[in-house]
Amino acid sequence: MIKCIDVSDLKVGMYIHDLNCDWMSHPFLLKRFLVNDESAIHKIADAGIHEVYIDTDKGKDVAHAPTVTEVKHKLEQEIIELASREVPVERRVEAAAEFGRAQLIHNEANLIVRGILQDVRLGKQVELEMVEPSIEKMTTSILRNGGALLSLCRIKDKDKDNYTFQHSVSVGALMVSFCNAMNMSREVIHHAGIGGMLHDIGKMKVPDSILNKPGKLTEQEFAVMKCHVVESKQILLATKGISDTAVKVAAQHHERHDGSGYPEGLKGEEISQLGQMAAIVDVYDALTSDRCYHKGMAPTDALRKIFEWSKFHFNPVLVQAFMRCIGIYPIGTLVRLESGRLGVVIEQNDNNLVSPKVKVFFSSKSNTYIPPEIVDLSRSMGAGGGDKIVSHESPSKWRMDPLRFL
Repeated sequence: MIKCIDVSDLKVGMYIHDLNCDWMSHPFLLKRFLVNDESAIHKIADAGIHEVYIDTDKGKDVAHAPTVTEVKHKLEQEIIELASREVPVERRVEAAAEFGRAQLIHNEANLIVRGILQDVRLGKQVELEMVEPSIEKMTTSILRNGGALLSLCRIKDKDKDNYTFQHSVSVGALMVSFCNAMNMSREVIHHAGIGGMLHDIGKMKVPDSILNKPGKLTEQEFAVMKCHVVESKQILLATKGISDTAVKVAAQHHERHDGSGYPEGLKGEEISQLGQMAAIVDVYDALTSDRCYHKGMAPTDALRKIFEWSKFHFNPVLVQAFMRCIGIYPIGTLVRLESGRLGVVIEQNDNNLVSPKVKVFFSSKSNTYIPPEIVDLSRSMGAGGGDKIVSHESPSKWRMDPLRFL
């Protein structure tokens, strides 16, 4: 049985099933292991981990601890309550109308960031004028409809050499969308987007053997990798025309609300609001990305984990705002409805984030494609609705690309 326990209840002889944190927040080579001595417990606590999941079939138990099913159910109920509140969703066009334009912007941004990162690796300075037009285009697209561009940002190839720049583009776009949802000024949105797009630029100073290692880093390699934040800050401070806002986004994206982050161990309001937002965005994109050594989570699962971690690592108010920004089932998510139909989320609803608009196109009962139909899950039967989401689905499992139905 898998249970969630407080680290204070951790004892020698227990089997760690999940360290319950993002992979860049702990120095362990394995995420599942038997606790053989007290030093391992101290190491877990020192890494800023507050709760872990244990497997009671492989080690000692904690009688009063909740099961993983109980924890998941409680979190989902809290998320449903949060998502049921009315949220104004600003959009000028439907996602389908913006998708083609967003695709061009996304492709161009990837090329620009790849070039900038390669120049930094060669010792050249960052040319800000290369980045700014791309951020402006992203912002304009997101103001028209944020879901189109953000759905594209989840598509990353598994080539280890491409991950850093693809992740950088995604974080830039997510920061623009998040800042816009927080009603920040166009100027702040612009600089936060630049900071997001360049937040990992210091990784170009990390040896390839560590940066592109197809597996978990050793403690020594982990220490070297963590230095990328300081490197990013130094590179940006030397960049002509860079704003303090952009620098803070890059310098603070690995800080954590409880003080367990790095490089400065800042806590709570010691971290700027944009730094706290960047931490959420960075982890969300990392969790949802496929890597050569782990399968990315579905966006809905990643949001649930970030919501769970907001007890300690993230600002809970900002996590809730981020979830409202992108939706519990973000645009592009493949879902199964109670009727047995599969569809792709094409638009959020202002009044209920767990009842978006879905374009259904496949029957899981007959295992066949069906004529596409738009279902507004916020409406009743006979008014274009009358169905509900029972689960999100893996596109790879069904061997389909839901984005082609947007």
